Amino acid sequence: MTTDFRTEALSLTTELRDLRRELHRNPELGLELPFTQQKILDALDGLPLEITTGTGLSSVIAVLRGDKPGPTVLLRGDMDALPVTEATGLDFASVNGTMHACGHDLHVTGLVGAAKLLSAHRAELAGTVAFMFQPGEEGQGGAKIMLEEGMFETIGATPDSAYAVHVAPGPPGTFVSRPGTVMAGANTLHVTMHGKGGHSSRPEDATDPIRPLMEFGQALYSMISGSFSVFDPIVAEVTQLEAGNAVNIIPATAKLGASVRTLSAETTERFPEAAVRLAESIAAAHGCTAEVVWTEQYPVTINDDREAQFVATTLTEVFGAERYVQAPDPVMGSEDFSFVLNEVPGTFLFLFVSPQDVDPATAATNHSPEVLFDDAHLPDQAAALATLAWQRTLRG
Repeated sequence: MTTDFRTEALSLTTELRDLRRELHRNPELGLELPFTQQKILDALDGLPLEITTGTGLSSVIAVLRGDKPGPTVLLRGDMDALPVTEATGLDFASVNGTMHACGHDLHVTGLVGAAKLLSAHRAELAGTVAFMFQPGEEGQGGAKIMLEEGMFETIGATPDSAYAVHVAPGPPGTFVSRPGTVMAGANTLHVTMHGKGGHSSRPEDATDPIRPLMEFGQALYSMISGSFSVFDPIVAEVTQLEAGNAVNIIPATAKLGASVRTLSAETTERFPEAAVRLAESIAAAHGCTAEVVWTEQYPVTINDDREAQFVATTLTEVFGAERYVQAPDPVMGSEDFSFVLNEVPGTFLFLFVSPQDVDPATAATNHSPEVLFDDAHLPDQAAALATLAWQRTLRG
């Protein structure tokens, strides 16, 4: 049975726009998002959904059980904002010092739209659709926490497929994804060099930890090019430096922090081993010791090949060949939907939503205080999610 969710979604245009803009005016950070959670609950009120809220975070799981048996499909929308002061000049801009600079307000709204579209067809639905409204994507690992709280048990089964849409600046209305690795894993590296403090006029009486730290920071880039394949690339960037507080004191310790993005589990495992060897050897050469802390924040986001092909075929059929593009390369940003895709075959995809009067080539990017997302694409976003779930249940 074919259902034209794209046409049906047009009736939700004003409702979705208004919800998105209210969420945009009132962004919240992290895992506790009471305003956002309540707006979701209000928007879903009256729909034939089984709704459960989280205990350790302000999550919402809404389950639609079709009147016919079939597979279980999970749809995800993340909820949290960023500690960015908005500079868009929009009449619905945030004024509380935080901002939906990554488009999660659209993700929530698009998922609400999908829930409304699918709920209207519950009698014909062959299977179950779970709507995952998730806090804490921007660094807190909200998806992992929801899994640990028993999300699959709440749904009643491990989903057969999972899908998520992420908005981004680009040619308006274009869907983008790829099979296999679609986004990098996020990791952090912290290195502390321990030396011996002293007076800056008598370095011979001290053991300066800043010198080996600076040497390590430069050597890190050479280590990557010399020890890892260019066909499994790594992006590592030193973003934090910390040493003494007074100009005439050699400190006893010096520290750096780096963001490291990897595209495979093998590289994620090998990188800290190489970094420890490098840090310890440089520290020893300067008479210091090195302390290395490696944290795997988010795994590599990997799309299931079969599911990625299903998404490409389905969206091309519904929206036209010009609206779907296969990305040639992964994105070096990271996503905690990776925790879900480690458990369930599925696809993470992008939807480009730059306003018509903004040049995508020069548009501000996600996480910028000036980034703009056009909510005119919300009906198509909701329709895409609803269609993927519907067609996946028909596939059995």
